[in-house]
Amino acid sequence: MNFFSLHPNVYATGRPKGLIGMLENVWVSNHTPGEGTLYLISGFSNYNGGVRFYETFTEHINQGGRVIAILGGSTSQRLSSRQVVEELLNRGVEVHIINRKRILHAKLYGASNNSGESLVVSSGNFTGPGMSQNIEASLLLDNNTTQSMGFSWNDMISEMLNQNWHIHNMTNATDASPGWNLLYDERTTNLTLDETERVTLIVTLGHADTARIQAAPGTTAGQGTQYFWLSKDSYDFFPPLTIRNRRGTKATYSSLINMNYIDINYTDTQCRVTFEAENNFDFRLGTGKLRYTGVAESNDIAAITRVGDSDYELRIIKQGTPKYSQLDPYAVSFIGNRGKRFGYISNEEFGRIIGVTF
Repeated sequence: MNFFSLHPNVYATGRPKGLIGMLENVWVSNHTPGEGTLYLISGFSNYNGGVRFYETFTEHINQGGRVIAILGGSTSQRLSSRQVVEELLNRGVEVHIINRKRILHAKLYGASNNSGESLVVSSGNFTGPGMSQNIEASLLLDNNTTQSMGFSWNDMISEMLNQNWHIHNMTNATDASPGWNLLYDERTTNLTLDETERVTLIVTLGHADTARIQAAPGTTAGQGTQYFWLSKDSYDFFPPLTIRNRRGTKATYSSLINMNYIDINYTDTQCRVTFEAENNFDFRLGTGKLRYTGVAESNDIAAITRVGDSDYELRIIKQGTPKYSQLDPYAVSFIGNRGKRFGYISNEEFGRIIGVTF
């Protein structure tokens, strides 16, 4: 069955509500690991763009399948990062980098196996923004449709790689291979955020978020890990989630950020944000410094402001206050089925509401 979506959360003709959902359809739910080849073509790519699917690629390759990636590269533009290419190569993905003055701008994803060819045509890149908060359109074409139009992944990839372009096969690249010079480093510190990144995440809090905050010191109610559950669509709000867990059987990916807790006047330089890659595919933000403080309760708002590449501020906005009334309408999307909501607001507008200049 074919599906179309304008995302995030704008319009969809079926169950896949966005690019992530379509890729889950093609690469996970309607795919047998080890059968055939998975494909991704994207002009831009970064580490968080692939974090949902690294384990999928590993399982597929370990069971005998192939994954082929064709990505854009440049010495003058930030097209694809060294981190995403390294991760893909470590998983066994065959990676090609295309360097052209007129950049690779196509975004195509899909699979080829004994059942046929599936194809996702999207405006969304293999990046955190492309997978989450950019306004993108995606179209999934099923095996019957691609067969009727004579589409072949193998033929298209062959034609691409036979073009008279500067193409670098990174699969067996050494440290001295020139393809690495076409990739930017996501770990470069003190990056200036562009306007689209200077935003505040507005998220309503539930009982699971605040029970340990409200608990009395030393009671069983305060035991366990204190964190806030965030949206599945937070790929572009945090730095590269390059810290892979070493314990447990379920894969997680994390990043350490600097979190300034405005309400308790404390900055945590080791605040951890984690993506659950093999469990519920949610993000969770470690907020252990709020345990026992009583500063937040169910239905309050947590406003998390990104003020630098790895620098954030967290404010609790109490329910029933004028600021709450102004901010609550920005939490337009639901998290799970228990009424939690989230959304984004520009730092400029958020600052105007709370009386702070960022």
